[in-house]
Amino acid sequence: MKTNKAIILDSRPTDKVSPANFRLVEAPLPTPGPGEVLVRHHYLSLDPYMRGRLSDAKSYAKPQELGATMGGGTVGEVVASNNPRFKPGNFVVGMGGWQLYGLSDGRDLNVVDAATIPLQAYLGTVGMPGVTAWYGLNKIIAAKKGETVVVSAATGAVGSVVGQLAKIAGARTVGVAGGADKCAYAVKELGYDVCVDHKSPRFAEEMKAALPNGLDGLFENVGGEPFAQCLRRLNDFARIAICGLIASYEGPPTALPDMRLFLVRRIKIEGFIVSDHLPLWPQALGELAGHVAAGRLRWRETVREGLESAPQALVDLLHGGNFGKMLVKLI
Repeated sequence: MKTNKAIILDSRPTDKVSPANFRLVEAPLPTPGPGEVLVRHHYLSLDPYMRGRLSDAKSYAKPQELGATMGGGTVGEVVASNNPRFKPGNFVVGMGGWQLYGLSDGRDLNVVDAATIPLQAYLGTVGMPGVTAWYGLNKIIAAKKGETVVVSAATGAVGSVVGQLAKIAGARTVGVAGGADKCAYAVKELGYDVCVDHKSPRFAEEMKAALPNGLDGLFENVGGEPFAQCLRRLNDFARIAICGLIASYEGPPTALPDMRLFLVRRIKIEGFIVSDHLPLWPQALGELAGHVAAGRLRWRETVREGLESAPQALVDLLHGGNFGKMLVKLI
């Protein structure tokens, strides 16, 4: 009998996440029951939200259970099915978790076309990160032609899509990224008008120079000093979409600004979780797929090999060790 391998959460981090918090386990390959589907995963998605699930503190989603397979998005191929919606050979995207094979009742699975769009893109640009970018930009920032939009983590899985969609909308785009290579990629490949390196010793001065007329929209993925610099340059009626605050996931919380700023400048600020807006996903995914097919959206990936690499890959992601979408290739 074939064996399934999985990575479970073995202990909760007391400080920073470590590979020691996880453990590799093996079990017999499951057999699909009535209505069930067995999927051989090809790629596993790693995303910043996973850090919050490792804690048992109250949040918008249930904590990851100790001793259970670590949750996460996956794409793969149906290898056995007792569900009429799925046939062996179908490629599907779902939440199969950190394991080689996933057993599902089909409710979390969607068939995808791997012939026109690369399979792993359904975990990035044409998946949850892409929808996150689409929602924050279109439904909160609502960028208009000629406005200035700033995107932190500008070359990440979400930020790279935000910047390109903002350019399609006619906005001037300013990215914030860590390192000269990422900033060069943001401008040359993703089309940002300017990208500022938050690791630069002259970061504050460079942000000021990049925003001579202030900013109208901010897509915030990071928090920390980049967020503080942007708050100083908000135009009246600016809109802020808070997607993530990764700078505080493994460190001190982002300092709160003087709330008078939001009143005086009449700022709209909204935090959002993309899973709260599932009715809009088909529209978003359709538009994103159209942009990809037309060559209007580009992306980059950091791919680690083998299930065993997932814990260290998550640690690296949380500390900026990825360039674009972080994936683990399983086959």
